[in-house]
Amino acid sequence: MIHSTRISRRGTLKSAAALTALGTLCFPAISRAQADTVKIGHLTPRTGFLGPLGEYAVMAADLAVEEINARGGVLGRKIDLIKEDSVNPQTASVKAERLIERDKVACIVGEISSAACLTIAQVAQRTKNLYVNTGGNSDALRGSNCNKYMFHVESQNSMYVKTVGRSLLANNLVKDKKWYSLTADYAFGHDLLRVAKRFMEGNGGQFAADELVPTDVADFSAFLLKIRNAKPDLVVSNLAGNQITNFLKQYSEFGLTFPVAGFGFDTAVAWGAGKGNFFGIWPLVWHHLIDTPGSKAFVAAFTKKYGKPPENQAWGDYISMHIIAKSMNDIKSIEAVKLIEHWEKGAKFDLLKTREGYFRAYDHQLMHEMYAVEALKANELKNQWDIYKPSPPVPGPNEPLEAIAATPEENACKMSA
Repeated sequence: MIHSTRISRRGTLKSAAALTALGTLCFPAISRAQADTVKIGHLTPRTGFLGPLGEYAVMAADLAVEEINARGGVLGRKIDLIKEDSVNPQTASVKAERLIERDKVACIVGEISSAACLTIAQVAQRTKNLYVNTGGNSDALRGSNCNKYMFHVESQNSMYVKTVGRSLLANNLVKDKKWYSLTADYAFGHDLLRVAKRFMEGNGGQFAADELVPTDVADFSAFLLKIRNAKPDLVVSNLAGNQITNFLKQYSEFGLTFPVAGFGFDTAVAWGAGKGNFFGIWPLVWHHLIDTPGSKAFVAAFTKKYGKPPENQAWGDYISMHIIAKSMNDIKSIEAVKLIEHWEKGAKFDLLKTREGYFRAYDHQLMHEMYAVEALKANELKNQWDIYKPSPPVPGPNEPLEAIAATPEENACKMSA
């Protein structure tokens, strides 16, 4: 028997009606699902010499998003955090473009390498998308390379140098003293060395020598032998990431006793050096011993979730997510241009410190307190985490927050409209 394959007009209409009903049920549901989230891109190195810091950044960003979503999200929508390993400046640029063009993120947050920050910022400027830098320190990012779509929660190198510089001056380690510096051989290190030289020379110091150290160097023996022979008054670290860990371990193994100070620092690298291998005076953007209710709550939540306290890079990514979410809710918009306008007008934010902070309009640097911590001696350590003495905030309570920032004369920023 041959079955007819002809479809009646009535059957066609029924099928069309069924498909229409199905479409009404399904396709708008997909659209609603997409509209029910606010996508934010998180881009930071999770491999290489900055990888250990990137892991703290990711953990903190995840925690912040969990907290924000638990409180209702952004404008009633959940945040969808799309995370990528930036790897290097070239990859960071490609991934930033993909996050914006393919994933349609409302903004990008993160990074640690100053060189990668620049490539992300260039993409953000070209696409008119917001980028919040949480780890790149270079003054040039706020100066010659500044742009309207890039903001900085991380402190600039000038803030780090001026913060620890106050302690060095108080300890008579600048005027008429010889410094021997080791500097990470990439954009961050070069910029930090320039700023450190400006501070040292402005306060009557001089260099015994300064050495550029490739980022893949793990053996510091040759440098340490030179330091031993030079007999400087102060050894200065302008290193980054696990360079600092390796330097501290080997400095201790060599038995060198010259005072040490750093102009760039992350607590995680000192934790990695092990007991008895951390010494000197170092600057921090935040530390886990700050005695404020907000800071204590962050430390408790992070420690509960991950089994260890957060460090300074974690603070940067955590607080950035909260700043963005609060701002979007306050202005009732996720649009970059409206967020930029809001921040440039001086909106203030709880940064878990003793004072609120704000973005400086002319260069988009977050104005906030910093800290100069001094390492505890090995016999003073009570656990593996509390390795330095808590310090009062810098600047002091009677000083403006901009007291430690680069002035427009020191670091000129000319943003295009």
